[in-house]
Amino acid sequence: MEFSTLTTASLHQIKTAALAVGVFADGMLTPAADVIDRASHGALREVLKKEFLAKAGTHLALRKLEGVSANQVILIGLGKQDAYNASVHAKAEQVFANFCVQARIGEAVSTLAATECPAAGLAQRAQAAAAAAGQAAYRYDATFSKRERDDAPRLKKFALSVTRAQAAETQRGLRNGAAIAQGANLARELGNLPANVCTPTYLGDVARKLAREFKSLKAEVLERKQIEALKMGSFLSVARGSYEPPAFIILKHTPPGAKGAGKSRKAPIVLVGKGITFDAGGISLKPAANMDEMKYDMCGAASVLGTLRAVAEIGLEQEVIGLIPSCENLPSGRANKPGDVVTSMSGQTIEILNTDAEGRLVLCDALTYAERYKPAAVIDIATLTGACIIALGHVNSGLFSKDDALADSLLQAGRQANDTAWRLPLEDAYQEQLQSNFADIANIGGRPAGSVTAACFLSRFTGAYPWAHLDIAGTAWRSGKDKGGTGRPVPLLVQYLLNQA
Repeated sequence: MEFSTLTTASLHQIKTAALAVGVFADGMLTPAADVIDRASHGALREVLKKEFLAKAGTHLALRKLEGVSANQVILIGLGKQDAYNASVHAKAEQVFANFCVQARIGEAVSTLAATECPAAGLAQRAQAAAAAAGQAAYRYDATFSKRERDDAPRLKKFALSVTRAQAAETQRGLRNGAAIAQGANLARELGNLPANVCTPTYLGDVARKLAREFKSLKAEVLERKQIEALKMGSFLSVARGSYEPPAFIILKHTPPGAKGAGKSRKAPIVLVGKGITFDAGGISLKPAANMDEMKYDMCGAASVLGTLRAVAEIGLEQEVIGLIPSCENLPSGRANKPGDVVTSMSGQTIEILNTDAEGRLVLCDALTYAERYKPAAVIDIATLTGACIIALGHVNSGLFSKDDALADSLLQAGRQANDTAWRLPLEDAYQEQLQSNFADIANIGGRPAGSVTAACFLSRFTGAYPWAHLDIAGTAWRSGKDKGGTGRPVPLLVQYLLNQA
């Protein structure tokens, strides 16, 4: 998609298929809406009186307004003016972008970013616009035939109307937002691909392809023998049940300024993504209904790859390292059995009470591996527990951390990116549920607080650095008629990294 700025002050003279203007629920018009209202002899105020309440997240298309050159003026509801914030603005841009795609509009102009917004500067607002437009235009077609699909997106050009003085800052935001959209769409594509295509080997190939595309990235893919040499016994125990070979993927972003002898080096930030490319549950077999969706159990890995793609395109001045332990979790004569005891890379032994709690078994070894980088922070991302869906639904990702500063930074980034998380407890009292009579730790703690005890399990491997865990089981995927990957939490992660850099 082509992003640009329009610096004309004559909004009513812009020739475009769709022009977005914001209006508030209390009848107040944004400056852009006021221009259109005056050009159309009060048409907008008349509509606000009679048929449009301007609630946040709503829209109304007005066609062929007298005195206005745009084919359609799309009124975007911004809610009450005193409640307008960055999240409402991001949602408004998303509403407009979705309308354009659904209406098969080829080019559009938004004035929404020009409206002042508390706690969100112009670059941040422009970033939200580009991210929304880029993600709205995504369509999955990798495994369809080559025939053109009727619902193919048509949105190709997206412009923001700003003043000349605002153009440079707006362009910076558009570049970042376009990169976030590309990263999120990569994550969505990987989550949507069937498990017979998107294997651990395939994920490794994607990492290598990214390294060829972006000079700041370097990829390394460790195979079974190399993983065995690292003594990742917990990770390998999950991989045993499948004929697909496991892969431990390392993807590093090193900014140009950090290369070379004698350069001062900031500690890297490490992202660890769960890469179970299909999860049948192992011997603790899942029910057949909806098992097809278990191809999305690698969305943590997908979000790491998408985030690294975005930061490489942005040219982030911060070293970021992605670690992805990837394999399948299938039942077979070689698979883990309930009651087995395995030894992790850290040396801690684990009693496997349920083979369907495999994500923590692969993540724990990657978290131990992360110690070698002496990181400033480690964040793991995983579709880890159904319990998190019960707790938070599909709105917020679950956030766990004992580091208040790290947790607050991630929560703030989520609000900025409209990709929110909610912090859940991680108290030592929950650790008692993981006691085992036969090993250092059990891999499950029973039904109570299932997402919390999963995070408690991971915390036992993270004592060497600041750490946070994102449970994205409820946010990385949609079920039902809109079944598919969402690309979350790539926007949150990229925003966090931008803030740190």
